[in-house]
Amino acid sequence: MRIRSILLGLSLTLLPLLSAHALEKPRGEVLLTVSGTLGVTNDGEKAVFDRAMLEKLPQYKYTVVVPWFSGPQVFEGPLLADVLAAAKAKGSQLTFKALNDYMIGMPLEDAKANAAILAMKHNGEVMTPRNKGPLFVMFPFERAELRKSEFYQRCVWQLASIDVK
Repeated sequence: MRIRSILLGLSLTLLPLLSAHALEKPRGEVLLTVSGTLGVTNDGEKAVFDRAMLEKLPQYKYTVVVPWFSGPQVFEGPLLADVLAAAKAKGSQLTFKALNDYMIGMPLEDAKANAAILAMKHNGEVMTPRNKGPLFVMFPFERAELRKSEFYQRCVWQLASIDVK
């Protein structure tokens, strides 16, 4: 009985530590699926995120001029690096896939070094597939060195999944 009490006490003490490293299950519609070399998953071998999970991460706002819209546009969402960190992604290469099957690769280091966000809002409005959402990879294009075709090509709208290798 004493050993059982010790084990129960130990498990209750360690449970918060274990769950702090777990990725919660989505309660709403899944907006993003991350696969590949992950340290934490919540759906088999994948990490899936709904809007609420993404909104719990620190949010960033960029006001940028991009080729797909006229005039300055405001995009808001979490850093791509924070989303990948939540899944403990390990690797060096990302492959983005959109709802329309558009795919493009990007070094993970570029996402981190250039502060890419997964925009969920455009000009204050929640993004949907009809307006290039629900997720849109966006860079801080106010930085002149990012205004190159390679970064514009990585601005995947209607982002559905990321594979990490």
